[in-house]
Formats: sequence, C-alpha cells, structure tokens
Amino acid sequence: MKIAVIGTGNIGGTLGAKWHAAGHEVTYGSRQADGDEQTGPGGAPLRPVGAAIADAGVVVLAVPAAAVASVVAEHATALDGKIVVDATNRMGAKHPDSQDAIRACGPGVQYVRAFNSYGWENFADPWPGTTVFFAADPAARAAAEELISAAGLEPAYVGGEDATDAVNGVGTLWMSLVQQRGGQRRLALRLLG
Repeated sequence: MKIAVIGTGNIGGTLGAKWHAAGHEVTYGSRQADGDEQTGPGGAPLRPVGAAIADAGVVVLAVPAAAVASVVAEHATALDGKIVVDATNRMGAKHPDSQDAIRACGPGVQYVRAFNSYGWENFADPWPGTTVFFAADPAARAAAEELISAAGLEPAYVGGEDATDAVNGVGTLWMSLVQQRGGQRRLALRLLG
C-alpha cells in the first residue's frame, strides 16, 4: 500500500515505521518538511503534507486533534477518493473523532476510525494478541485490517462509520483504566474467541 502518515509524533512515527518495515510504501507528511530530501521515523521519506497525500491511497491522520480541521480543509480535494484513517482524539468533545471534518472533504472519502484507543507504547511493543477495535467504510475494511495486522496487532471490525462511537468508547475505557492504574499506559485489550 502507498500510505501517507500525516504527523511524525509518537503515534504517526511508530505506526509509519512499522508499516515501512513491513514493506509498505510510507511517506510522512509534515508542515516542517521543506521539500528537500528528508527522512522520518524508520527511514521513510518526509515531505510536505500535500506531496505526501498526492500519491497515497491511504492517508493516516496522526496530528494533534486541534490541527485536523485545518489540515483536512487545506487538502480536501486531494483527500477525496482516498481511505482516510482518523487516529486522533479531540479530548473533552462529545464526539472525540474528526469524522465530520474528514467526510466534508468529499463523497469519495472512505473513513476509518482506528489507532485512537491506546497510547503509542502499545503500538511500539504490543502485547501478544492486542486487539485494535475499528470502524470503517466497508470498502476500506480490508485495507484497515492490513494496516492493523502489519503493525503486529489483531483487527476487530465493529461496523461501518456509524459504529465510530463504539470505537471512541474503547478509547474512553482505556483512558479510565490507565487512570485507575496510576498512569500505567502499557495496558491493552484482547478479544477472546
């Protein structure tokens, strides 16, 4: 797959490096990229956001949630027709996902809600059988499952984009468990059976 990871922080950098190592064609998009030959985490190329999105079939948004609206508005035309993975969390919002802003890019957007339920530590070094619960446009389901599996995790499809609140709930549960365990972020869920 040709994957544009927008953001090079803990989530984007960790997942992008894993996908790059698994043989996917990863390009990082960053506002700090100047167009010269630069590399991001794991050795994948680092480009301006528009250049990263242009050739990708899958775009993973791993930027701070406050930046999502401006990123998708600026690149809406380029995002239409692509699989867009929303890995962000708007903390404190009624709906922590950015589905509405992403869907506004056009009717061809295939929305996926994934990689928002755990801290990056659980992607960098996952426990065996760690389950990533995700919601996706049915046409994007297979690609989402491949991305999750290539990161060493177990995919669990909970439904189409109308099931996004279920995925958001897993993130809320994870955060609550982390708080109850004194901030221990190396905590994941596993679907049995």
